[in-house]
Amino acid sequence: MQLVVARIGRAHGIKGEVTVEVRTDEPELRLAPGAVLATESSSVGPLTIATGRVHSGRLLLRFEGVADRTAAEALRNTLLIAEVDPEEVPEDPEEFYDHQLIDLDVVTRDGTEIGRISEISHLPYQDLLVVQRPDGSEVLIPFVSEIVPEIDLEEQRAVVDPPPGLLDDSQAEIASSREDS
Repeated sequence: MQLVVARIGRAHGIKGEVTVEVRTDEPELRLAPGAVLATESSSVGPLTIATGRVHSGRLLLRFEGVADRTAAEALRNTLLIAEVDPEEVPEDPEEFYDHQLIDLDVVTRDGTEIGRISEISHLPYQDLLVVQRPDGSEVLIPFVSEIVPEIDLEEQRAVVDPPPGLLDDSQAEIASSREDS
């Protein structure tokens, strides 16, 4: 099974390094020197990681055969894809691979059906579950333990405890109003 583990960002310096947007909870395993990664688009890969380091809180990678800034910049926005055994699971029981979450039924604590997870959106500060509702609409649910307290892979469901307004705009609570001042 193939998993997207990073997206290549801007070139860094003049020796072929690039910044990467990490999309895995295990970068030390998936993005280590020597790792061979498939790419999307396949025309630029596969790529073998030559070196990796952290600089100012960002992971910088250099790939074999990418020796200068021009070659590094040509890789910008390329997705890096690792081959993973489908039976493999993360070490931390609170972590999940995207493929484990896709197609899970989403229900509230009281059992109300919300829909099915159609994709995981990886943003810089948190992940979002993209949930396809029975009526065809989508709802974005922050994938944090306060809102998604339970993932039951055996029952193939995700239990959510949404704050008012997350699933239904008419239930949103107004925190303040300009007219109150």
